[in-house]
Amino acid sequence: MTDEVKIDSQTFHNRLSTLTQAWKADRRSGDALFGGAGSFVVLMGKNEESVTYHKNNAMHYWLLGYEFPATLLVFTPEALWIVTTAKKAKYLEPLKGGKTPIEILKYSKDTEQNNKHFEKCLDLIKSSGKKVGVLSKDTAAGPFAEEWKKVYGDIAKDVEEVDITAALSIAALSVKDETELRNMRDSARASTGLMTEFFVEEMSEVLDEEKKVTHKQLSDKIDRKIDDTKFFQNLKSKLAADFDTQQLDWIYGPVVQSGGNYDLKLTAQSDDNNLHAGTIIAGLGLRYKSYCSMIARTYLVDPNDAQESTYKLLLNVHEVMIKGAREGVAIKDLYSKAVNVIKASKKPELEKHFVKTAGGGIGLETKDVVLAINAKNARALKDGMTLYISTGFTDIENRQPQDKKSKTYSLLITDTIRIRRDQDPAVFTNGAASDTGSVCFFFKDEEEEAKPKKENKKDPKVGAVAASNITKTKLRQDRPGQIDEGAEARRREHQKELSQKKQQEGLATYSEAVGDENGIAQKKFKKFESYKRDNQFPSKVKDLAIVVDEKASTIVLPIMGRPVPFHIQTVKNASKTDEGDFAYLRINFLSPGQGVGRKDDQPFEDPTAHFVRSLTFRSRDIERMGQIADQITNLRKNAVRKEQEKKELEDVVEQDKLAEVRNRRPQRLDNVFVRPAMDGKRISGEVEIHQNGLRYIDHRGSKIDILFSNVKHLFFQPCTHELIVIIHVHLKNPIMIGKKKAKDVQFYREATDMPHDETGNRKRKHRYGDEEEFEQEQEERRRRAQLDKDFKRFAEDIQQAARDEGWGVDIPFRELGFNGVPNRSNVYMQPTADCLVQLTEPPFTVLTLDEIEVAHLERVQFGLKNFDMVFVFKDFHRPPVHINTIPVESLEPVKEWLDSINIAYSEGPLNLNWSTIMKTITADPHQFFKDGGWSFLATESDDEGEDDEEEESAFEMSESELAVSEESSEDESDFDDDASADEGSAASEESAGEDWDELEKKAKKKDREGGLDDEDSGGRKRKR
Repeated sequence: MTDEVKIDSQTFHNRLSTLTQAWKADRRSGDALFGGAGSFVVLMGKNEESVTYHKNNAMHYWLLGYEFPATLLVFTPEALWIVTTAKKAKYLEPLKGGKTPIEILKYSKDTEQNNKHFEKCLDLIKSSGKKVGVLSKDTAAGPFAEEWKKVYGDIAKDVEEVDITAALSIAALSVKDETELRNMRDSARASTGLMTEFFVEEMSEVLDEEKKVTHKQLSDKIDRKIDDTKFFQNLKSKLAADFDTQQLDWIYGPVVQSGGNYDLKLTAQSDDNNLHAGTIIAGLGLRYKSYCSMIARTYLVDPNDAQESTYKLLLNVHEVMIKGAREGVAIKDLYSKAVNVIKASKKPELEKHFVKTAGGGIGLETKDVVLAINAKNARALKDGMTLYISTGFTDIENRQPQDKKSKTYSLLITDTIRIRRDQDPAVFTNGAASDTGSVCFFFKDEEEEAKPKKENKKDPKVGAVAASNITKTKLRQDRPGQIDEGAEARRREHQKELSQKKQQEGLATYSEAVGDENGIAQKKFKKFESYKRDNQFPSKVKDLAIVVDEKASTIVLPIMGRPVPFHIQTVKNASKTDEGDFAYLRINFLSPGQGVGRKDDQPFEDPTAHFVRSLTFRSRDIERMGQIADQITNLRKNAVRKEQEKKELEDVVEQDKLAEVRNRRPQRLDNVFVRPAMDGKRISGEVEIHQNGLRYIDHRGSKIDILFSNVKHLFFQPCTHELIVIIHVHLKNPIMIGKKKAKDVQFYREATDMPHDETGNRKRKHRYGDEEEFEQEQEERRRRAQLDKDFKRFAEDIQQAARDEGWGVDIPFRELGFNGVPNRSNVYMQPTADCLVQLTEPPFTVLTLDEIEVAHLERVQFGLKNFDMVFVFKDFHRPPVHINTIPVESLEPVKEWLDSINIAYSEGPLNLNWSTIMKTITADPHQFFKDGGWSFLATESDDEGEDDEEEESAFEMSESELAVSEESSEDESDFDDDASADEGSAASEESAGEDWDELEKKAKKKDREGGLDDEDSGGRKRKR
């Protein structure tokens, strides 16, 4: 053990007290759990490298946080005796003095002395009762363990041994506290990230490219990923800020199985057979800070109907077991529920294929058999217990096999959960979807044509373009307002499913289980140090005068005859006032409860302590007091400025060193410009591809290095309909370019800078008409095509050089684009496969679609020509992004695009105050989703629709009023006829001078304006 070992004394005594209280309560209620044991022994032998923990290991980690080899723990309800080596005893000494007395005996090389210590332990056991608790599966070995067993054998006949394995599980290990739950959550998120963001991608690549990769090779690749710190830092399922990958270890797998040979036990291993495109089972489990999590998923490649329906049944069984796992439920009843679901289904014969054990306890131990989920375990679940639910069918016959290896298959789903009181369990591994849409892959063309419903992802280019360009009617006046009712109904149904899914994910993610504001890091108290030693004080403090030490950012004040330093960060402000012959200097300090602004919202280590709020000094030297007040004010301003600069640059990363290509000339693209420009000057340069990144060098020698590991997205935008061709790099973390930070770096070349000959030359003497202009147009087209080709090839070369990073070249879909105002100017927004971007005009806009929680369309109401769109991110602390003033003609295409990429959207007639909404959500996300989550957006739009209907109904006329109006209209018919005749003759005279071309132009202009007047008038005629 190293000197860094530090045992948490408070946690130790709290947990020891919990154990002894449960023990005493059991003795009063009939010794059902501890079996009447008056004492029990936990023995640890020599240190053994083992993936699984036993009860003795688990007890050490639970109490001490570390494993102490060659150590004996003897527990009684009133005391704890420990026999261990002198070095370990040094770490245990600080534990003395707690509620439970602790006696530490030091083990040494003196056998006689050791025997005396063991004899004392035996006397304690004898005096505590005739029954002693032991662990039935004692795995302790080594000289220390052998010595104890030899001495203990002398009294083995005088005492009765009782197995306390179950007692330790129930009374100590099974119910987790807040710290344990947080460690399990982090472990589960790491497991989920490996499954969804690495294994699934690797498996998809193997299947797509039809590579020959064995299960063992794929497992080894996953195994090595555990050492990739950057991978875990960039997971979409955000880990804690202080997550330490050095404390990750494997407990299960990784295991990959396919091709008809399946083993659903935890002892399964990956074999040397190639990955088979059929039923693929993947499972893995990680331990983080000694706490375990487990996850397993089944992926179906081109499944038939029977396989898909069987998987849906298993998924139903799995969900029933998870929802049924509540406090007070007997484990065997939970298992019976699952079996009853199978019996009541259309496939009751699958009951014999269902696993005999559907999970168990998990935590410090990989599998706690005391909580094994089977038909015989009568133990009841408690709030705070953690389980892994593992449901599966083994060796099912496939009556319609796709190939020889698909004749039999198995299915498995495993999740890690936490039992909660009076509500559904918290599923720690819910980040890995298990629904059929997420686990079924379809690669065969005939399957895609035969079963279009199975397709999970839709091409975003299809629906939007069709909705805008294909018309149902030949009448021009009916075109602008038409809506595909079938598409709208399908879209509405899909949005309903997405909203329900978002609500479920929100409740699961922001559960009450994790505490600490649902896992959001709280503000921490900052400690400022002025001086480490007395000799660092300025020499002027000897005069007991006020000293402003700018170097140490400190004010030294004379108090009670002693110089007392105050760091400038503790000072709120200083002021000087004159009264008669004296000047008064008042210094105000920051303290809890006095500030109402955000600047004064500062956390304190102990807000209940006494604080100095202000100090006042009096002096006859008015000029000096003024100088001191100015010095303090300036020092405070400088400190605030430095803090703001530090905060602004805190997300800027210092990249690793660029590994240059040495043995050959790097691939490069010449004559390109960069945005943002270095030093604000537009100078051309060249981009080079090196081993681990890009380097831009301008003609002055200035450089910009971009590492592949810091690239989040890479875009290529051709110069079609644009003046420039672009390669755009969007970064994960900002870098410094000159004196400014930048998260987007763009390399571009102008497509319209070719020289034009405006004067006559020899060629013009022999050419007439538009021949030369036509040649110039052809030349520009060729040049643009060549530019696109060169830039696209270079972007693909970048992708190839960074193939291990997991990103590729993304190209905007211009046909899906729409105009909008994301910042100040109206620009053309274009979707890509993964983002929504605007790359032509700075400031650039890059929105990653996977990071978007919901979209809301504002100002969607009749009569307005534009609407706004707001994107809310999954990170609720990130401000929403607004894209304003989108033409109403783009409403249907935008809706179709959002629906096609599975983003839940809503619409409303008003602009909402999003800053207030997000503050409400971040204050208590769990309560927000408990109250309905994002449903309030849809409710608002529904209410507005009802208001419109009420307003329309207010204008309807009764029958009596209608009759009166008809009579009055008959009386006035003479005047009406004359008027209409005059108007008709005037109109005929006016229209007589218009030919068909002019009428056609007017019709086209009317089409462009949207035809709202025609539609309105048509609607009013129908009402009459």
